Amino acid sequence: MIIQLTRTTTGEISTALLRARRSAGSPAMGMVLTLLVVCDEKEYESALQAAMEAGREHPARILLVVRAAGRVAALDAEVRIGEGTPGEVVVIRMRGPLAAHPASVVRPLLLPDSPVVIWWPGKTPANLAEDELAGLAQRRVTDAAAVKRPIVELKLRAETYHPGDTDLSWTRLTRWRALLAAALDQYPARIQAAAVEAERGSPSADLLAAWLQSCLKVKVTHKTTAGPGLTAVRMTTAAGDIAITRPDGLLASYAVPGQPERLVALKRRETTDLITEELRRMDADEVYAHALLALQDYTKTAPAPQTAAAKRATAKTASARKSTAKRTTAAKKAAPARRTTKTASKRPTTRRSAAKKAASAAEAATQPTAEQAAADQAVDQVDQVVEQPTSHVAEQPAEQTAEQAPANEGTT
Repeated sequence: MIIQLTRTTTGEISTALLRARRSAGSPAMGMVLTLLVVCDEKEYESALQAAMEAGREHPARILLVVRAAGRVAALDAEVRIGEGTPGEVVVIRMRGPLAAHPASVVRPLLLPDSPVVIWWPGKTPANLAEDELAGLAQRRVTDAAAVKRPIVELKLRAETYHPGDTDLSWTRLTRWRALLAAALDQYPARIQAAAVEAERGSPSADLLAAWLQSCLKVKVTHKTTAGPGLTAVRMTTAAGDIAITRPDGLLASYAVPGQPERLVALKRRETTDLITEELRRMDADEVYAHALLALQDYTKTAPAPQTAAAKRATAKTASARKSTAKRTTAAKKAAPARRTTKTASKRPTTRRSAAKKAASAAEAATQPTAEQAAADQAVDQVDQVVEQPTSHVAEQPAEQTAEQAPANEGTT
C-alpha cells in the first residue's frame, strides 16, 4: 500500500501510518528500531532499496529524508506498508526553510522506546555532534567512499568522533580483518613489515594500513593497484610472507609459510550487506575509534601511494636529473682542459714580452744618460783649455825667449 501526501504535516503522516497498518491487518508494529536515511534526490532510489533490503533482517520504521530544492516551505510524504515492504517506510521531502530544521518534522515520527540509527549514503555534515538529526540517533553511519575526497572525510570523522559513529569503509574490512587474525593465530610469528595494496582513493585501504601499523608496531606501506577495491595484504616474517590476495574481487588466495595455498570466498559486498551488519549492534565501535586515531598518525608519516602515471613521471624526472648531472660533470671535466689550453697559448706572449723588456733594459743600460753626457762634455772642454796654452809656448822660437829674458829682469 502506498499513500501519497502533498503539503502535509507530521500529524497527517502519523494518521496515515496507523490507517495503513490497520488496513494491512497488522495492528501490532513488531519493529525493533528506526532507521533514518538522509540523502539527495539522486541518491534516493539506491538508498531506499538498500534500506528496505536491510529491513528484511531488522524490521524497522524507515524514514527517508530527501533534501529537495525549492524556496517555498513545503512538506510532502509517501507512506508504504505491505506488498513486500518490511516494516514501514515513509519518504519525506522537505523544501525551503523547513529543510533547515528537519528534526522538528522527524522527531514525532520516531518509534517510541526503540533505538535510532541514522545513515548518510552521500554527503555528510561536517560535525555530526552539532547536526540536528544526528542528535536523535544512538548510531551514526557514514560512507567516506561516496565523497570526492575520502581521506579528508575520514580525517574529519576522526577529529569529530563521538561514541556511536562508524563508517562503511571500516565495515568493508570485517572479513579481511577476520582472515588476518586467523592467519596470525595459525602462524604466530614476528611480523617484520607489512604492505596493503588497493586501488587509488580507497579509504578502506588507508584505514587497514593505519590499523595494522598501530597493532603490529611495524611500518606498513600502501601500494596502488588497478583494483577492484582492496586487492592484497602481505605480512613479512622470517620464514616468508603471510599473504591474502584478491585480484578479481571474488576469490582470495590465502597463503601462510609452510602450508599449502588455499582459496577463500571474499566477494566485495554491496551496501545492503554493510548496512545490515551495522544494524546488528547498537553499542560504540571502539576498534573503529582506535583505527581513526591511528589514521591520523599514519597519514602524517606515510607517503602518499603513487599511481602508475606518477611512477612514470618520477622515473622521467630522475632520468632527466641524471642526464643533467652527467652533462654538468662532463662540463666540469672539460673546463680545466680549456683553461690549460688558454694558459699554454698565453705563455709565448708572456715570454716575448719579457724578452722585449730585457732588451729595452739592456739598451737603456748601454745608452748614456743626460747627466753623463753633460759631464763628458765638461771634461772635454777642460782638456781643450789645458792643451791650448802648452802648444802655443812650444811653437815660439827659442831666440825670442832669450831676448825677452833681460827685459824681464830689468823691469824687475
